[in-house]
Amino acid sequence: MSEVLVVIDHADGVVKKPTYELLTIARRLGEPSAVFFGAADQADEVASLVKAYGAEKIYVIDDTELKGYLVAPKAEALQQLAEKTAAAGGVAAILIPSSFEGKEVAARLAIKIGSGLITDAVDVQEGPVTTQSVFAGNFTVTAKVTQGTPIITVKPNAAAPEEAAGAGVVETFTPTISDGAKTAQIIATQPRQATGRPELTEAAIVVSGGRGTGGNFEPIEKFADSLGAAVGASRAAVDSGWMPHAFQVGQTGKTVSPQLYVANGISGAIQHRAGMQTSKTIVAVNKDNEAPIFELVDFGVVGDLHSVLPAATEEIVKRKA
Repeated sequence: MSEVLVVIDHADGVVKKPTYELLTIARRLGEPSAVFFGAADQADEVASLVKAYGAEKIYVIDDTELKGYLVAPKAEALQQLAEKTAAAGGVAAILIPSSFEGKEVAARLAIKIGSGLITDAVDVQEGPVTTQSVFAGNFTVTAKVTQGTPIITVKPNAAAPEEAAGAGVVETFTPTISDGAKTAQIIATQPRQATGRPELTEAAIVVSGGRGTGGNFEPIEKFADSLGAAVGASRAAVDSGWMPHAFQVGQTGKTVSPQLYVANGISGAIQHRAGMQTSKTIVAVNKDNEAPIFELVDFGVVGDLHSVLPAATEEIVKRKA
């Protein structure tokens, strides 16, 4: 059975949920092998986590020489690993988290190994055949790579993680990084201030607010916290200065695909819909019963979010207690 390379998404050795989703998808396509870019002393702990989700092999690539640069060294390392694996027994696909960095690495890798690339897949089935939302969310398409090794970036929440014991054999892989890949260097980094909430693009539940908040996001945030959800915002709310751009969901912001998306005071313009309409369940709260968002939702509440959300938050807290 051909290997399916899965790039591990982690923060200092803490494996993120999208990795387990990709490993679950990988088992549909072949034999999952995880690729870990990180410190060698974190490898054993990471290996123990990913083998519980079916990883037969874990390729460890020490990132000491890579992390001071942008994405080019990672693309070179994956190229060399893919070529080695292909020579040994074949590569059925390469799965990469659909982050900004992941998509750039995937694009560079596709050029290097002469393969087709599919980005922002919301589902991957045997073939591999992918499902995507394209043209600002106006069409849902199925697609398949027809040349080379399929390289696919997959959005978070594309699959429910399912445990399956894997062999978890750890193998160190040392790539040779060219000088050309080191021409863009990172000179300083600053960690983002922690909010205590899930990352917007990875959250299973997202609660967003728009123009209807009037700039008061307190009901949005309290409701989100009661659900353990991430907070998002429409472009109108961001343009008004009520929320930073990092919270924007939409065509010019972030694209999310959670299990549950709650839109509050958001009209539902195509700009916003393009960033969230692949959500599994969509709920909207809006005073205007003719708002376009109601054409998209699974459940709609016609009412003032400043009344509806506090009441919903109170009920959720009561039931949790």
